[in-house]
This record gives sequence, C-alpha cells and structure tokens, in this order.
Amino acid sequence: MGIENAILIGLSRQMALRHQMDMVANNIANMNTTAYKSEELLFREYLVTSEQGDQMSYVESYGTLRNTTEGAMRPTENPLDLAISGVGYFVVETEDGPKYTRNGHFRLNEEGQLTTMEGDPVLDVDDRIIEFADPSTEISVSKDGSITGVDGQDFRIAVVSFENDQALKKDQNGLYKTDQDPVPVETPGVLQGMLEGSNVQPIIQMTNMIEVQRAYEQMQKAMNTEHDLQRDAIGRLGAVA
Repeated sequence: MGIENAILIGLSRQMALRHQMDMVANNIANMNTTAYKSEELLFREYLVTSEQGDQMSYVESYGTLRNTTEGAMRPTENPLDLAISGVGYFVVETEDGPKYTRNGHFRLNEEGQLTTMEGDPVLDVDDRIIEFADPSTEISVSKDGSITGVDGQDFRIAVVSFENDQALKKDQNGLYKTDQDPVPVETPGVLQGMLEGSNVQPIIQMTNMIEVQRAYEQMQKAMNTEHDLQRDAIGRLGAVA
C-alpha cells in the first residue's frame, strides 16, 4: 500500500473520531437535561481497491444508536411535572403536527392549557388539548394518566410507544418526530411530581472522551510518520536525479 493511501486511510479514521468526539461532548453537555438519552456513533469498515490492486480499509460513521434506558427519577413537588416509568412518550401538538417526548416538565399557559415549557399543548388519549377552566384547581394525575380537577371534563394524558424507538428522529427541545404510527400504552406508569433525569453516565462518557482523544493523537502520529517517509523518499529521488 502506498504512503498516500495510508495517509488517506488515516484521515478517514480521524474524521470518524471527530464525529465520535462531538457525540461524546454532546452527551456530557446534556448530563443534566431532563429525560435526555445518551447516544453513541456507529462505524463501519469499507474496502476500496487501489489502482495497484491493494485492498484499502477505510472507516466511516453511518448512524447513531440511542440508549433508551430509563433515567433516574427525581422528585420536584410540582404537580405539573410528570414522568413515565417504563415505556412510552407524551404526545404534544406542534405547528408541524404531533411530536413526542419523555420530558414531562409541563406548565399551564394563559388559557389554562397544559403545555411544554415552549408552549406546545399536551394531548390526551382522544387527541384533545388538556385544559383547566380554573388554573388554581388542585390537579391530581393517577398512574394511568387520568387527571382529576378539570372541572367535570374527563382527560387522560396520552402515553404512546413505537415499534422502533431508534427510528425516532430528534427534534428541538427534547421532542421526537416520526412517520411511525403511535401505539397507546395500555398500562402506562405516569408519576406526578417527578421528572426523569438524563441517562448519561458521566464517568463513562469522560472515559470515552479520553480514549477518543488518545486514538486521535495516535493516528496523527502515525500519519506524521508516513508523511516524513514520503518526504524522505521524494528527497532521495531528487538526489538521484
């Protein structure tokens, strides 16, 4: 394998490591984000045959694997804070249609509607916006999502699941979007006055960051060595000429 090819292979590895470092850094930055799910980068090797017939092994990143493990539950004593124990997502209505989240840090807007902190209304099992005629009413949410204290209206907060969680696409503010059909969770575990924490494990992520940095530096040293060999070879050819 030629020196130039070795350098190209090294560059492909470095590019993949940069992407991995970005993902690790993002995980660390979200270690305190409500209901955040850590992610890891997926790599694959692909072979390219050079003009000389050599098989060259390149590396590229091709996807993201989301860790859907439940984060630790944190009590808040806020009756509008909700968490889901087990599978499922809350459903919120946005300008682009319904989206999904496990971040149950909700509030009441001026119309008495239950919304995300960004103002997207939370939906019930019948796709209705959950609203309170009297915002001062004491609100109680049972484990199945049923809400009392809504002035005679019967609301049950929607909790849905999907066939493939990995196919959910991240959107802004902890929301997910998907073309999959949502499936109602028959026995949801809604916890009032609780929020789900991030499932990022700081020690593991810091260890990953150190390992990626070391791998990047080692690859840079190897590429510098190949570059020096190439420069020496050119110098010898010039001397012979």
